Amino acid sequence: MTRWRWVTRADCAISGPLSPGSVVAAGGRCGRCPRRAPRGRRALRSRCSAAGGPRRLRGHSARRHRPRRRHRGSRRSPAMAKEGAQRAEETEQMIDKEGGREANESGAGGSLRAGDAKEMRAVVLSAFGGLNKLRVSKKAMPEPQEGELKIRVKACGLNFIDLMVRQGNIDNPPKTPLVPGFECSGIVEALGDSVKGFEIGDRVMAFVNYNAWAEVVCTPVEFVYKIPDDMTFSEAAAFPMNFVTAYMMLFEVANLREGMSVLVHSAGGGVGQAVAQLCSTIPNVTVFGTASSFKHEAIKNSVTHLFDRNADYVQEVKRISADGVDIVLDCLCGENTGKGLSLLKPLGTYILYGSSNMVTGETKSFFSFAKSWWQVEKVNPIKLYEENKVIAGFSLLNLLFKQNRGGLVKGVMDKLLNLYNSKKIKPVVDSLWALEEVKEAMQRIHDRGNIGKLILDVEKAPTPLMANDSTETSEAGEEEEDHEGDNENKERMPFIQ
Repeated sequence: MTRWRWVTRADCAISGPLSPGSVVAAGGRCGRCPRRAPRGRRALRSRCSAAGGPRRLRGHSARRHRPRRRHRGSRRSPAMAKEGAQRAEETEQMIDKEGGREANESGAGGSLRAGDAKEMRAVVLSAFGGLNKLRVSKKAMPEPQEGELKIRVKACGLNFIDLMVRQGNIDNPPKTPLVPGFECSGIVEALGDSVKGFEIGDRVMAFVNYNAWAEVVCTPVEFVYKIPDDMTFSEAAAFPMNFVTAYMMLFEVANLREGMSVLVHSAGGGVGQAVAQLCSTIPNVTVFGTASSFKHEAIKNSVTHLFDRNADYVQEVKRISADGVDIVLDCLCGENTGKGLSLLKPLGTYILYGSSNMVTGETKSFFSFAKSWWQVEKVNPIKLYEENKVIAGFSLLNLLFKQNRGGLVKGVMDKLLNLYNSKKIKPVVDSLWALEEVKEAMQRIHDRGNIGKLILDVEKAPTPLMANDSTETSEAGEEEEDHEGDNENKERMPFIQ
């Protein structure tokens, strides 16, 4: 506990005398004092007669200071000194009483005070920009509102859209600071009013409209699904976004059927692997995939034909299938849009569900943004009509949180869980990372180094070399925000998942 005392004499060599009855922390100093205060000191507002107004008092011992000069009006009358002495006595009594109460609470309930139990660890994005905008901090623990579930999080999914959110490369982003993340798995800890179908202790996975990268989240019951008994929390965190996106594009939008062909970019990623597995549930479906060459050995058995992402895949596809393909799933955008449309067979469907080509560096680049959109082929409706081609877009997050299609997604989840229980699909987990390692995990996605899904494991201890000071929990749960580069976020790209 911080002890406070009253001062009635000049205590600071810089600011001079303090007014009668001023309060200063034990070991405190006037805010003008040039020496740094020890870490962890709490400041108290008081009045310094030298400055004529409120000053923060903190740090090293004020009594060690000797006044270099005296200010006018610093002499105190006997009445003022008597009043100061009386107030000092009252304050000491109050401090002793409060200190005894804290000691009782600590002795009865352990080392944590009652208020501390309502805090949680969370990854906080202080401002849009580079990796230095992320850190682990203490946040107030949320409580479920009507129709919501409170989930004790075990694992969180990390997606490419999270990288775009960090950079501010989305349309109408929320204000910072914010907690990123859109999917998680864990255990139901509390139920809001009118919640049915779940009980405390249920193992669940859920979609969350931000705030998933934390120890506790609350989300509406319509976005929560029970986990099969043999599914781990890590697999559950890798399941919703990837498999719902893949299933809805293939079966709800493109109407995948027996004997059709599919081209998917980033075949080694989470969505790419989900697409490959779902295609294998339909007879005679040919899957063409593009991926970085170092991933080919690991994923060669999941697709029919695999090409280097930097090669001329259009000619390679046409060499195998002269007519092209029935479905193109594009998460790259830019010049790949025109290439994808050129590969479509009559009645074929091109679906854009991402735009990773616009992310070329750690921070947002307006040049990359402009270049990618300039390379997008201008769509002529008359040409689509003449060639019998379909062009579509898909954003799962918009479908859930902006277009209120939670019921439709729940039906898809039921079908996917049946496929999982039948051992026909299984989420691919690339690696597990502690919350404090979120920067390294995000960099792995940026480098396209993952095969499958990256997971933030809330209970995992960070690797010592990765737990650097930029991701350590800050004192009192607060961090100094670095707003450098905020002016670069005026131009934003559409929100695409």
